[in-house]
Amino acid sequence: MPAHGSFGGGGQNGTPAILQRLAEENAALRDDITRRHLTDLATGILAAQLRTTPSEAAEHLARLARSAATRQEDIAADIVNGVAGSMAVSAPSAGSTVWTDARRLRRVTAAAEAEDSVSQGAATLLEGGLRPLGVEALWLWRLTESGCLELVGHAGVSALEAAQWRWIPPAVPLPVREALMEGEPVWLPSGTTDGHVLPGPSERAARAVLPLRVRGSAVGLALAVWPDSTELDDEVRMVLPGLVEVAGRLLGATAEPIAEFPALDDLLDSLVHPAMTLHRDPGTSELSIEHVNAHAAEALGGAHRVAGRPIEVAFPLVHKDLSAMARRAQYAGFLQRAARLPAEHNGDSPAPLLDVRVLPAGRDRAVVLWHTASDRRTAVGRAVGRLQGLALFEDDLVTGRTAWTEQTYAIFDMPRDATPIPLAELGSRVHPEDADDLAELLADVVERRKGAAAVVRVLRQDGGPRHVRIAAEPLLRESTLTGITGVYQDISAEYHTEVALTATFDQLNAVRAQALLRHRVVLQLQQAIVPEIPSPAVLPGLSAAARYRPAAAEYRVGGDWYDILPLPGGQVLVAVGDVAGHGIDSATGMVALRNALRGLAFTGHPPGRLMGWLNEVTLHAPGHPTATAVCALYDPSDRVLRWASAGHLPLLLVREGRGRLLEPPHDILLGALPTSSYEERTTRLVPGDTLLLFTDGLIERRHDGLDKGLDALRLTAEELGPCSVQEQVDRLLGGATGDTDDDTSLIAIRLR
Repeated sequence: MPAHGSFGGGGQNGTPAILQRLAEENAALRDDITRRHLTDLATGILAAQLRTTPSEAAEHLARLARSAATRQEDIAADIVNGVAGSMAVSAPSAGSTVWTDARRLRRVTAAAEAEDSVSQGAATLLEGGLRPLGVEALWLWRLTESGCLELVGHAGVSALEAAQWRWIPPAVPLPVREALMEGEPVWLPSGTTDGHVLPGPSERAARAVLPLRVRGSAVGLALAVWPDSTELDDEVRMVLPGLVEVAGRLLGATAEPIAEFPALDDLLDSLVHPAMTLHRDPGTSELSIEHVNAHAAEALGGAHRVAGRPIEVAFPLVHKDLSAMARRAQYAGFLQRAARLPAEHNGDSPAPLLDVRVLPAGRDRAVVLWHTASDRRTAVGRAVGRLQGLALFEDDLVTGRTAWTEQTYAIFDMPRDATPIPLAELGSRVHPEDADDLAELLADVVERRKGAAAVVRVLRQDGGPRHVRIAAEPLLRESTLTGITGVYQDISAEYHTEVALTATFDQLNAVRAQALLRHRVVLQLQQAIVPEIPSPAVLPGLSAAARYRPAAAEYRVGGDWYDILPLPGGQVLVAVGDVAGHGIDSATGMVALRNALRGLAFTGHPPGRLMGWLNEVTLHAPGHPTATAVCALYDPSDRVLRWASAGHLPLLLVREGRGRLLEPPHDILLGALPTSSYEERTTRLVPGDTLLLFTDGLIERRHDGLDKGLDALRLTAEELGPCSVQEQVDRLLGGATGDTDDDTSLIAIRLR
């Protein structure tokens, strides 16, 4: 009998067979998903071309496959290639390994598009289509709002390389910048030139930098890397862009909205170490403390002691150092640091500032991050951090010998038996852009005979540069320089963390800048289109005043409008409205409706007919807006006001000091239904009457019904007593009970 726990007749010996069977089932399932995806694409194309239903198109595809005596997915690949452009290449020369089967290439892209993640899609592209071209690694970066490139997928890449190239800041290498700007691949058969560093096994390895676009817009970048220099012939240049094109759709499908980044203060409050924001007064350039998180408040003796105070008051001992660091960070655009800054507070003991970092967070703001000696949660981490990546060196200038520790060889990616490189000869291993920093360090040590430090990028052979901090001291015998000793420290991980932080804050700042610009554009648009109130000379027997108050919050600027317009027949058009939503779309929709109503009013038709036409205009407006509105026509010959309402608030009539709400007909709002008719109401006015038309921002409250707001407005209007219409609208707007921060329109007309 088989032993307990055996399955498939093998006990433990059966486990490999089970795994093999599961792997085969998984592969078959993925093949089926790919076939379905490809045939679905072809079915959709046939349905559009033949103008038939999807089921009939699927039957037609099956008939084509049967008549051609070939597989259905092959016919599907031919159809998709015919529409998207064939991926076939010319016949390869003898010995060529270039894959020329267009059907198989199309199946590879379909399989990649059906994968669950960008990295899985990259692996499918590499194994199925790029390795036959000689490619050994594929990188996929997504372009962020701040101009940074974020690594979101890769294949054939080590974890170390992926960590080193997690972010590429906006100051990208020239080949990357050229591909993004020109929108065309950059081919590098002999590797990078002029010191530009890109991922790869060596500088001379061939690379192809390919921009990724979706519907004409850049979404990211792909990098294909060969193991060595390679002639990138016409066959490769024809096939590779078509294979990688699908990666753009993968990036677009996984893009996350930048607007979901948290507010800056909320971000600092979530940190587990002290942090604060500094604000610079644009007029005086004085720095003050804007916000401190809970850990900073604890370290500084309470937020009330520092928040809102000038930096020299809160930090009397180190305010000059912090100001200088903030200024350098603002202009350099990256983190600055100091080893230790003592700070005073009114607690039981001083809380020094350790590992200080200053990060720019806008034109006039900066973020300060630090640790304290009393923070036990991070003390051990700081101690370990000081030991990580340290490597010693000593150059004996008398004997010409250089001694390295084992860690030094690792930093420079050199074998243990290699000849150490003296500091003075390190230039060949340093990025050309950092050569001046290394030269300045050598001048301090050799010529000025003093210690110095610098951060440079060391070019390695294992995929990208390492950021290395060099601290060197001269060895002197009396006045003679006999040697140089010091420390190399690998700070690559720290640097990439800082780049990621910088990218995060850049994205946050970009979102805020876009929101501010959008707010200003909307306000300027509204201010430009607010109509002037006609003078009493052209308003028969009427005095009129109107006010518009924009929303308090920049993202809620909306579509409120009003209009007072004398018409050729002697009547006066009076209207208010509110387009649903907020922002530029609502503001432009408001302009369209107000101008349409102005034109329609010149036809001489009554308000109900005008409102019906305005509903048709709204139904056919871009974006399909909806709106509430009141349209009224006042006839001075009989002092009658004829008016219609589309879901708007009632009018308020003030007569002999008493207010009365004129209930509107219960007609539907504009843009909701076609061929809607609107009922008219008639109100006869007498001298001294004041009529108020307004939008909901004047009376709407978050936790109360509209009835309470309307009643409060009526009581306020009654309490004002005798005053001009100009004073009346100002006082009503100043005493408004609405608390939703929405925009508001208010009109008052009075019979003289």
